Amino acid sequence: MRAIATVSLSGDLRSKLEAISRAGFEGVEIFENDLLSFGGPPAELRELCKSLNLAIIAFQPFRDFEAMPEPQRSRNMQRAERKFDLMEELGTDFLLVCSNVSPQCIDSLDRAAEDLRELAERAAKRGIRIGFEALAWGRHISDYRDAWEVVRRADHPSLGIVLDSFHILSRGHDLSTIAKIPREKLFFVQVADAPQLDMDILQWSRHFRCFPGQGRLPLKAFMTELSKTGYDGPLSLEIFNDAFRAGPAQATARDGLRSLILLENLVEEGRWAGEIPPPPHYAGIHFIEFTLDEESAAPLGEFIGALGFRHVGRHRSKNVELWKQGAIHLVLNFETDSFAHTFRLLHGTSVCAVGFQVDNLQTSLARAKAFQAQTFRSQIGEGEMEIPALRGIEGSLVYLVDKEAASDLQWRTDFELFDQASRDEAGLKRVDHLSYVLPATQMLGWQLFYRTVFGFDAEAEHEIVDPRGLMVSQAVTSPDGSIRIPLTISQASETLPGRFLSQFQGGVQQIAFESDDIFASVDTLLARGLPLLKIPRNYYDDLEARYGLDEALLEALRTRNILYDRSDEGEFFHAYTETFSGRFFFEIVERRGGYHQFGAANAGIRLAAQATQR
Repeated sequence: MRAIATVSLSGDLRSKLEAISRAGFEGVEIFENDLLSFGGPPAELRELCKSLNLAIIAFQPFRDFEAMPEPQRSRNMQRAERKFDLMEELGTDFLLVCSNVSPQCIDSLDRAAEDLRELAERAAKRGIRIGFEALAWGRHISDYRDAWEVVRRADHPSLGIVLDSFHILSRGHDLSTIAKIPREKLFFVQVADAPQLDMDILQWSRHFRCFPGQGRLPLKAFMTELSKTGYDGPLSLEIFNDAFRAGPAQATARDGLRSLILLENLVEEGRWAGEIPPPPHYAGIHFIEFTLDEESAAPLGEFIGALGFRHVGRHRSKNVELWKQGAIHLVLNFETDSFAHTFRLLHGTSVCAVGFQVDNLQTSLARAKAFQAQTFRSQIGEGEMEIPALRGIEGSLVYLVDKEAASDLQWRTDFELFDQASRDEAGLKRVDHLSYVLPATQMLGWQLFYRTVFGFDAEAEHEIVDPRGLMVSQAVTSPDGSIRIPLTISQASETLPGRFLSQFQGGVQQIAFESDDIFASVDTLLARGLPLLKIPRNYYDDLEARYGLDEALLEALRTRNILYDRSDEGEFFHAYTETFSGRFFFEIVERRGGYHQFGAANAGIRLAAQATQR
């Protein structure tokens, strides 16, 4: 059973449950605070869940119970009886008890076992089971192995252990004991991921947990040991995350289900593994589609023409143009009754779609369906090729193009092509990367989308200083590196991405093209009068000190406003155009050796230079 705790989502309890049901979950943990704020009696909540086809699989948490001195011990037993009454009204038979954090708690496993045995005996008379969980910050029990020892000593059939991946993995506990826990004593499993942070563990848990696949905890190792127990109960998400509390519940719930599907398939021999097709092999970004009106046609055409692109085709039945350079295809869509037009009304002149080239279209679509990706079908004219698409960031589209269509069949079918000879180009060969700006609350969700639906890898986050605030960027890349998608957020409204988000609702802000000789490419662009972003001379003085570049290379960089970075694997050269109509800008890059990063060391310089353009 796939389940989630109500604490994981934003909103009131009713809207949370509706989002959980629509996402496809089967079970729900009712968090006590959600119940207390619910406007009706527990029986009404039970009926609501029933109407939504949701089983209430747990009520939680029951805090600070075990190993307390009198009179608190007796009061805790009375408190538990009241919770049992409530649970009977709710229609659930499982209470989660988390380890005590009270300073009054007695340091005795035997005393904890004695209290939990009595609690389990009381619960058994009401048909209720008790699950005991070790909090990572518990006063005396913070290790799941101690929690298991307490359960073992209590030796009651209505008492079992609850395993929570965060509490176990955040402390770095050895996992081998998990496989030794008898299946019948493993009552419940909660799962969460988290980024690797060096901070107080309680604050880490309360603010930075995330869905499996969004963090860096070794969940595969956890699931490997869990699979050895034969556990076949619910896998339930319990997430405390500030971004999730601020984001829309429906999108968060959908991400949660997607993460559980990923988790279930981390261990191929596990009992949860399903038939998930492998990700396809990619061959880069096949095309980029812009939506624009006739007023923007001449300025953008002039801009990309100066970049070396040529107008090589017109759609046979639609007001759409094809521009080309090297293996790069730019589609300019002027339609007024189409998806592109709707997107333009929200975002203005912008990138509304991209095409990924894949080696196996059917496998790609099957994987997308398995991970709950939303498909899109546009109006297809007579004789026009149908290319499947998925909904992407801010409602944009990601088309999946197979090898046959990408070998010009798509263009020959849908377009009247002009002279295809390669001339007057600027040496731009392929799309290197596309950088999206999105709301901060959506970063984790889209990172998970690319990881699950496309099988991309998520790289480390980079904090970048803009003159007007902080921004964070994280790239998702195809396994072969042919598709690179940096995702950028900024909660400061006056940063470059912050302004782009507030004015144009986000999307693609940066488009990078790769050249085999950036110096020759930049010389061509300058000769055509295309203005490039001016980089201060001080940058090049510092570059000489940092890398010891020879004077000839430094001068070549300086006179062309080319930035430079170096890693152990290789070198990176990149230059930027000025921003088009205050919206998006282009980057020209050359990679030498095995350099696979994005020149993050130069991002602050670039942002400061762009800030002077305002």
